[in-house]
Amino acid sequence: MMRKSKSTAKKLARPRVLRTLSAMRTWSAQVRGKRETVALVPTMGALHAGHLALVRLAKRRADRVVVSIFVNPAQFAPNEDFSSYPRTWDADIAALSELSVDAIWAPGVATMYPDGFATKIAPGGPALAGLEDKFRPHFFGGVCTVVAKLLLQVAPDFATFGEKDYQQLKVVTAMARDLDIPTKIVGLPTVREKDGLAMSSRNAYLSADERAAAPTLHRVLKECAARLKAGQPLATTLGEGEAEIESARFAVDYFEARHAETLTKVASLADGPVRLLVAAKIGRTRLIDNIGV
Repeated sequence: MMRKSKSTAKKLARPRVLRTLSAMRTWSAQVRGKRETVALVPTMGALHAGHLALVRLAKRRADRVVVSIFVNPAQFAPNEDFSSYPRTWDADIAALSELSVDAIWAPGVATMYPDGFATKIAPGGPALAGLEDKFRPHFFGGVCTVVAKLLLQVAPDFATFGEKDYQQLKVVTAMARDLDIPTKIVGLPTVREKDGLAMSSRNAYLSADERAAAPTLHRVLKECAARLKAGQPLATTLGEGEAEIESARFAVDYFEARHAETLTKVASLADGPVRLLVAAKIGRTRLIDNIGV
């Protein structure tokens, strides 16, 4: 009889894939019946190292982890990239299997937005800060509607979001608080490439030259934070930083200093805590980043 080689890789357990609302609620009820805690990692798929860091955070926080994969049409404007948004199901399943995720919630559009669906959330507060909402006025309504549905469907104790989408993190936190959804929203510091570029599914759209220029955003954010800590005036610092970003062939949508919790405008570090936030387009790709001061 032949013995199996010790080098034979152990087959990874595939997460349970849930596609119907009844299956999702049954799974959640069974877990809660065992008094186990649940964490949700909401994603639109095309998973990268940033998403996987959120999964690891979720695993530290809870007994069971659910990753949702749903490309949400409600947060794309007609001129945006819904149809071309990367969809990498097989690779996503493999990555989540490596991390021993318990379940994947993968509803279809008809499940999330069935015929007759007529209710949307209209967030205020940090959703109307004049940052992403100024350039994508549809966005946070779509995000809040789908995240509220996910939280109610999965009923997690925790949900993890990355700080790279900082305004989104603050908007979702406020929504869960204001609507009395008993899920704690947990933020994770931005996961970056070795050269500082914030990880994002949209980085795949960058050409080689654009990718080489992209780390400028993080470098300028760090330099401006250091200048502010050294006492340089806010307006001067932001002006110099924006000019430097533009010199790297970016078209800047905003480069702002805001209160780190409310996202209201600040005049100096004395109004803090302060967060620097930037959104800029290079070629056809729009990137965002932020840093605390």
